[in-house]
Amino acid sequence: MTSCDLGDRSSDIREPFISTAKLSTVENKKEKLCIDDMLQKYCGEFGPWQRWHFVLTSLAWALEAFHTMVMIFADREPSWRCLDGHSGCDPTAPSVCGFAPGSWEWLGGPVSSTVAEWGLVCEEKYKVGLAQALFFGGCMIGAGVFGHFSDSFLGRKGSLTAVCLLNTIFGVLTAFSPNYWGYVLLRLLTGFSTGGVGLCAFVLATEPVGPTKRGAAGMSTFYFFSTGIALLAGIAFIYPSWRELYIASSIPSFLFLVAVLPFLSESPRWYLVRGKVNEATKLMRAIAKSNGNHLPSGVVLSLDEDANDTDHHHETCVSSNDKEAISGSLIDVIKSPTTRIRLFLAVTITFLCSVVYYGLSLNVVNLDTNLYLNVLLNAVAEMPAFAITAILLDRYGRKPLAIGTLWFSGIFCFVGSLMKSVGIWKVVRMVCGILGIFGMAGTYNLLFIYTTELFPTVVRNAALGCATQAAQMGAILAPFVVVLGGGLPFSVFAACGIAGGVFAFYLPETLNRPLYDTMAGMEDGESTPSTATICTSTV
Repeated sequence: MTSCDLGDRSSDIREPFISTAKLSTVENKKEKLCIDDMLQKYCGEFGPWQRWHFVLTSLAWALEAFHTMVMIFADREPSWRCLDGHSGCDPTAPSVCGFAPGSWEWLGGPVSSTVAEWGLVCEEKYKVGLAQALFFGGCMIGAGVFGHFSDSFLGRKGSLTAVCLLNTIFGVLTAFSPNYWGYVLLRLLTGFSTGGVGLCAFVLATEPVGPTKRGAAGMSTFYFFSTGIALLAGIAFIYPSWRELYIASSIPSFLFLVAVLPFLSESPRWYLVRGKVNEATKLMRAIAKSNGNHLPSGVVLSLDEDANDTDHHHETCVSSNDKEAISGSLIDVIKSPTTRIRLFLAVTITFLCSVVYYGLSLNVVNLDTNLYLNVLLNAVAEMPAFAITAILLDRYGRKPLAIGTLWFSGIFCFVGSLMKSVGIWKVVRMVCGILGIFGMAGTYNLLFIYTTELFPTVVRNAALGCATQAAQMGAILAPFVVVLGGGLPFSVFAACGIAGGVFAFYLPETLNRPLYDTMAGMEDGESTPSTATICTSTV
């Protein structure tokens, strides 16, 4: 055997080892990116895919508006008139209390509202507030339950599907309530499912959006809620019967369930933290392709805590179905000093904001004008606040804007508390109320995106659920503040707005900060000076 033959055979023997080494070198050059960096660098932050997904998902906010605000029309006290030939009725009286039975009648008949059908006036009037309070109580419970389900086994899309299905069923059944207590029970159940609609829709719509576009996108979701209120006013005008109105306002939930949800994708962040790396990567490639971009094969999707760790080998983030699922709960939020303080502040501020927002909304409804027009104008008045807040959000940041809008509302509520309810001062007080709700609508809008960015993916919906629960508690309290009358409600609203601004001083700024996936990733990122690119690494 010649030396040449030996050389050739030696080369053949070494070839597999050389190929393996080359492959190892290529693998070691894989770029580990968390979702935010992958969106910014390759997929696009708010391209055609995100816009289409965002609009379809946010339609659910209109459904929440239907199920929440339908009580304004269904539980209203209709106009009444005295019957001819009866002396036991005074047409100039402010209410029917004390009138002789059979001396008066409701305009529109007993089918016009629950108040007319079940006689919820005078000593029975408290039952109207009880039904509304229990609805918001159901929302409070549902927000916590579906917030947990959304972070765990059901996912964002699965939870949204469940609440839309329940809303359809409970909403239609409400129209067939045999009596008041059956009505109250079904409103409680509807509140339970409604509490998860906006929560799940908001997170599902904003999680695939890049960090620099997420703020404006998140703020835009509330246009759908206000639009839903405006549409509801038209639906209520067409269907004056409260039973027909409940059916008409529940059908859109069914249409959303069968015509929109099948075209929605699950959140890639939920896939990632649940260990479904292949599904998350596949979705990110689809986003990049739809946006006219390309995601290179050498880019690997990883959790932020993996991407932060530059000492680990590439095997820690290679796409695999065997990646262990990571989960979290409120216990984890409370254990961490960082998230514990954030949760307390977010819940407190949201509660104070809700008292002011719903309280001022109820004061507007008390105006002695056309109810349908009042609700329409109230919804339209909120939209400029959303637009202005969205424009300023990425320019001045979340924290200054939260403080500014809270104090803006608080100051005008304070001025309104000083006004007398006579002559021109009545008009001034009304203007103060409009400006107060204008500022608080902007705050309410901002708080959702702010709270979303304060917590990592594994506990984000659970934390947002707590904030939503606090909002429902504020909604339950608001009617009791309104009945104080005079300038006292404005004084309470002013105190809440100013106090909320003080609490907001202790929140961290989240503008252009990473949207963390895990508790460990957030702890590491927040303790590092440069967090703008902390979740990108090349191994």
